[in-house]
Amino acid sequence: MQDRRRLNRWQVNRSCEVKLGGVQEYTSCTLKDISLKGMQMALKMKLPKDTFLKLSLFCHEKYTLDMEVWVVWQRSIMDGYCYGFYFSRIADSEKEKVFRFVRECYPRIMAQCWWGGTVEEKGGKEMEDHRIFDRVSVKLPIRYIDPRSGVEGQAQLQDISAKGIGLVTQAGLSHKTALEMWIEVPDKGEPLYTRGEVVWSQMVAPEKFRTGVRLEKADLMGLSRVLRVIA
Repeated sequence: MQDRRRLNRWQVNRSCEVKLGGVQEYTSCTLKDISLKGMQMALKMKLPKDTFLKLSLFCHEKYTLDMEVWVVWQRSIMDGYCYGFYFSRIADSEKEKVFRFVRECYPRIMAQCWWGGTVEEKGGKEMEDHRIFDRVSVKLPIRYIDPRSGVEGQAQLQDISAKGIGLVTQAGLSHKTALEMWIEVPDKGEPLYTRGEVVWSQMVAPEKFRTGVRLEKADLMGLSRVLRVIA
């Protein structure tokens, strides 16, 4: 059951109130959807980028959720902003509140997710926000070096998430090869630097290898920067 909980993202579209850490008063918001990994929310205020935020979300008289989030993406809407939040820190007790809140207030939605697959919004758009939780398809130049051997190479970034990236390289890379990488993000800034370890590499054509790299640590700031240029 725990595995199924992690996979589901529940579309609730509920009027709630949220309070930022260090602020005394709550402000109105709309909770678009929520899972055990993050949530999508609309509110009138503009939040800072590239930083961790502590939030207290009052979503029911029995359920107030406290967590630390990262703003992965944001977009302007007619009466404010819509945000995609990744839960960078949330206690197991708060995750249990999320589950109980949805089960109690939205039993039909929970049943659809468990037995009928992914719930969709009107127009057929999947409720799951892949920009936060799954790999995003993006093609950007990337340079890498194996710091142990000194071997350098050029590659093409194929996809990215907060925890890993997919590359196309001209040479195969051995399992557990450490890499330092520089992604050419077209935002007039310096190349995005990150580090990771090869978890798999497979030839798909002569001198063409698909390679998966697990990042040394979840790079939420880097993911946000890439999402802003492809949005």
